[in-house]
This record gives sequence, structure tokens and C-alpha cells, in this order.
Amino acid sequence: MLWRCGRHQFDLSRRCLVMGVINVTPDSFSDGGRYFDAQVAADHGSRLAEQGADILDIGGESTRPGAPPVPLDEELRRVIPVIEALRARLPRHALSIDTAKAGVARAALAAGADIINDVTALTGDPAMLAVAAAADAGIVLMHMRGTPATMQQLTQYDDVVREVGEYLRERLRASTAAGIDAERVVLDPGIGFAKSFEQNLELFQRLAELCDLGRPLLIGASRKAFIGRLLGDAPPEARLEGTAAAVAAAVLAGARIVRVHDVAAMARVVRVTEALRPRRAIRG
Repeated sequence: MLWRCGRHQFDLSRRCLVMGVINVTPDSFSDGGRYFDAQVAADHGSRLAEQGADILDIGGESTRPGAPPVPLDEELRRVIPVIEALRARLPRHALSIDTAKAGVARAALAAGADIINDVTALTGDPAMLAVAAAADAGIVLMHMRGTPATMQQLTQYDDVVREVGEYLRERLRASTAAGIDAERVVLDPGIGFAKSFEQNLELFQRLAELCDLGRPLLIGASRKAFIGRLLGDAPPEARLEGTAAAVAAAVLAGARIVRVHDVAAMARVVRVTEALRPRRAIRG
């Protein structure tokens, strides 16, 4: 089970990867403003790499519920210096750009990014599919309805797991039809994006069903609101144990990449969970 990301080739049958989050934003739900300065963000990325992050995911636009859009020029101003600094410091490390804008993706790839992580599954910008097809980057296709400003009003599903799976299959087909090799793609069900509390729980309870979509699964549940609710409305900074449980559950169900803020702790959780996981073939 390979994931090809430019010069990187990950064998996801061997182990689950850890993707560390770097939010270069003033308003992200969990750490908004903490890494808004490019130098501070690059220092943070270096620490995450030392703590065990296989991939560093750099984003300059918050996708929290209700977040306003960020203009192209401002998003570029936020992320490109960070990518350039991290590429210079960590020449062999995999870097990901978290964006739905083709212009940001193109500039990030030129600056040294290896992966496009698009919460709109290459649908938010009409030019994004062509940018992704022309590159050799890894691609993350995520399920979401609407935009961050509207998504929490779009949570009506007959069967959330079936409909998320159908959407991801369709986006995988559209990507391969556009010339993107399937080995470059991983899929993300979009925990917390246009999902109610109950739907997020159902996705976790039936996550193994989504591991049969033909490509590996990435799960991003770190510090999310459903964890806070399960812990008695705990704020984001008090959701470490809940995130650890979600990461372990995802790994046990067959997820092959976990996107997290607390890399040192979650890398340990992944390592122990994989050692204890029942012996069975990894799907994806």
C-alpha cells in the first residue's frame, strides 16, 4: 500500500504515519495566533519533526466552523515563508500545504511542498484539479459540505458513513480521470466538517467500512469539538487524552495517517497501538 508524494514514497502497510499540524493563522480553533509569525511557525515545525512527525502540514486559512475566507495574497504571505524555511532546515522531510486555493498550492509546491491537503477534495477552486494533476505531489481528498462558514448547517444525511464513502469514491474517480495516479491519493472522511456530534461518533464506530474505499485513510480528529463534548465541554487545550483515544481508535480501525497537534504524545500512542493491534491485513 504505497502513497507517492513527489520524491517521497511511503509504504503505509508498514506503519501509520503522523502528520503534524502547523497553523499559520490568527484564528484556528485550537492554537490560533500562537504560530502566526513565520519564524515561530518554522521553529514549531522543526520541533514537531524532532518529536516524530513524518509529515508537516502547513495551513494559512482556518477551517474551523464559521471561519471567514482568507484572500489569496494573505494566505500566500502566511505560508510560503514557512515552507521555504522548513524546506531549508529539513531537506528530507515531507511537507504538506493545507489549502483549497490553486494559487497557494502551486506556489507551495514551487517552494518545496510535497503534498496538497485540500478540505474541498479539489472542488473549491476550478483550477485546483489541473494544478494537482500537473504536479507529482501527494493528494489528500477530504469530505466536506459547503464552506467552513456554512458547513454546520449542512449535516442532513440518511446514512453518513455510506454518503461520505460515496463522495470519496467519486472524488477519487474524478482525480484519476484527470490524470492523478491513484497511488498519489489518500482519503479523509472529514471528522468535524459538516458533521453533527452523533455523526462524528458514527464515523468512528464504522471507520473500518471506509477503509474499503481502495486508498488509505487519513483521520484528523485532534482536539476537535466532539472530543471536548465527550469530556464535559473541555476546551481544546484540555483534550489530549480524548485525542489519544481517538487516534488509537482510528489506528485500530485501519487508518494509515493521523493528523495531530500534539505530535510527541500521539506518536507514542500510534506506536503502542500498532504493537497491540490484532494481526490482520491493512486495507486501503
